[in-house]
Amino acid sequence: MARLLASDLNHLYDMDMSTILISEFISSQALETLRSRHDVIYEPDLHKDRPALIAAMQNIEALIVRNLTQVNEEVLIASPQLKVVGRLGVGLENIELPACAKRNIQVIPATGANAESVAEYVVGAAVALTRGFIPATISTLKGDWPRPRFSGYHEFLGQTLGIVGFGSIGRVVAKKAHAFGLQCLAYDPMLSGSSVEFDGLSVPLLSLGDLLAKSDAVTLHLPFLPETKNLFNAATLDQMKKGACLINTARGGIVDENALAERLKSGVIGGAAIDVFSAEPAKDLKHFAGIENLILTPHIAGVTHESNERVSQMIADEVNRFLGA
Repeated sequence: MARLLASDLNHLYDMDMSTILISEFISSQALETLRSRHDVIYEPDLHKDRPALIAAMQNIEALIVRNLTQVNEEVLIASPQLKVVGRLGVGLENIELPACAKRNIQVIPATGANAESVAEYVVGAAVALTRGFIPATISTLKGDWPRPRFSGYHEFLGQTLGIVGFGSIGRVVAKKAHAFGLQCLAYDPMLSGSSVEFDGLSVPLLSLGDLLAKSDAVTLHLPFLPETKNLFNAATLDQMKKGACLINTARGGIVDENALAERLKSGVIGGAAIDVFSAEPAKDLKHFAGIENLILTPHIAGVTHESNERVSQMIADEVNRFLGA
């Protein structure tokens, strides 16, 4: 990792410009957008060196992070000049919001910038799970030629997709699902009424129990909060339609992974795509061993080349705007 030299920092601080520290990866175009107007210290591995991060914060006015940099009281105490934190993503679990608010530090997430990538992942995973592509691949590689076994799977067209959490990402998922001819249902405790009308679509709002009972696939788009921790526990999973699929691109900790694994093995739940885990990086996933109709990915649903460009540029523009550039 490149080290921050005191002489370099002093040179930057002598100039009459805001100083920005970026502690994780950002696109090259967004980096140039920031550098054209401010002094920028770009150390994409700095989140790995906590003492170096804290030492670097003394005169920083803007900090830009992804999800690995922990912006907590310790960092904020060391940041007397900090005015704004830009989050290259939407989850804010790594940022202590009350501590930022107490210091009048603005926190800017990249709301909506990765919605297309997440929605694409959801629809693609739902198709793969509904049609049994993963177990078919495993059997075919073994030389079984399992054509009779996989000839009876259902078409994705005409299925019912339950969307749990109907914010910006959930609505993009609904639009893409509608293009596939799916019926969409939604549950969101923050919304009232019998339906949500947007972009020419009308999506019924149901209770969580009713949505689970009627959906052939369920996709989660909730924040991780005390109220959503283990929301999909054994009791909730048992309310799902038999053989339905579960897709979680939201946050680890919302789904009880052990309870899910048990129901996948028994066939109560027909398949699952899990992109987020209760502990990340996920090192111990033996509870999922032996399950065929399963997709496990390392928190990449919203991370594509295109979404990274959008996320990075959005935060660069918003930080510039906040700093008055």
